[in-house]
Amino acid sequence: MELCLGIVAHNATPALAERVGRLATQHTQQGLLDVLQSEHRVNWSVKVLRQVTAAVSAGIAPYLREAQQQAVLGWLAQAYQSRGRRRVVLAVGRDGIMLPIRNEEHYKEGGVATISVYDRRGRRLGTVYLGEMPEAKQVTLTAELTAFVQAVLAGWEGALPRLVYLTDAGYHQTTFFEEVLSQMDNPRRAGQRLEWLWIVDYYHAASYVTRLADVLFGAEKTRQAWARRMRRLLRDTDRGVIRVLHSAAQYYGRKTWREDQEKEYSEAYNYLLTHSKEMKYSEYKRVGLPIGSGVTEAGCKVVFTQRFKQSGMTWNLDGGEVILRLRLAELSGVWDQVYREYLNHQPLVSLATPIAISPQSDTKAA
Repeated sequence: MELCLGIVAHNATPALAERVGRLATQHTQQGLLDVLQSEHRVNWSVKVLRQVTAAVSAGIAPYLREAQQQAVLGWLAQAYQSRGRRRVVLAVGRDGIMLPIRNEEHYKEGGVATISVYDRRGRRLGTVYLGEMPEAKQVTLTAELTAFVQAVLAGWEGALPRLVYLTDAGYHQTTFFEEVLSQMDNPRRAGQRLEWLWIVDYYHAASYVTRLADVLFGAEKTRQAWARRMRRLLRDTDRGVIRVLHSAAQYYGRKTWREDQEKEYSEAYNYLLTHSKEMKYSEYKRVGLPIGSGVTEAGCKVVFTQRFKQSGMTWNLDGGEVILRLRLAELSGVWDQVYREYLNHQPLVSLATPIAISPQSDTKAA
């Protein structure tokens, strides 16, 4: 009977289960129980709520990546139909965020990745989100993001878009570019590498300019004026980062340094120098490319912070994965599609059709 009715986790109709899944992306456990009681007159225990939520999350999981890929392919088709002088852009980003994990003394780093499409006028048409709970070296997120990008490019039949990797220059971000993206083959031409452009987020770079100013100058007004001028040079002029470094080096030789100041100066200076080839911001702006990784940073906020870092919360990895999967479907705009696929793949029950009793059989029986 439950199979015939499509009952989810022995407790919810398909419609109620969908409602629970979507509410779980926004509400705390107690908040969701309160909504169910007030709006649906449903009084569940925490155990039942968790069972239904986990069943919905597991149910949509096999269809989530395919739906996200189809969304990106749809935006690419829309982008190539747009008018404008710019090239269509497929932009990828990733970042980490610290999460409160149960029975851990310190927060652990989860991971978020974004895949966005920009049309010929530089408008962002949409973004899908990938995410993983904390894991050593973020190997699962790396594998999923790699497979996702390869599947999208293999599935796209038009001209390849401009491929942009827009992040800060953290360890995982740098490693992913050097070991994966820069080595990625063109799915249409065997042996040919794809051309990925790595843009280091301007606002992270600008923060290192501010760090230089803080150790180079004692007077507040002088410090702020230099930092403001250098941030404009960095963003708006050709070889801006080199000009910033030259200016910093000139002031460097004019003062006596404490050890802590020397360390701070070296870290900021070397960050800008090491990644100077990924900081050609005036050039990027001329061709209409984004220079800020705000989409990915906002992704960390909407995927994790708004739901996972409310007051007093801690998470285990399995429970966090349940809610995370639901949020990725909702935030990527593919919820309706994946839930429909989940329902369409529910097992069907073969019902025996009673043998019709004919008048002849009645006569024989008599």
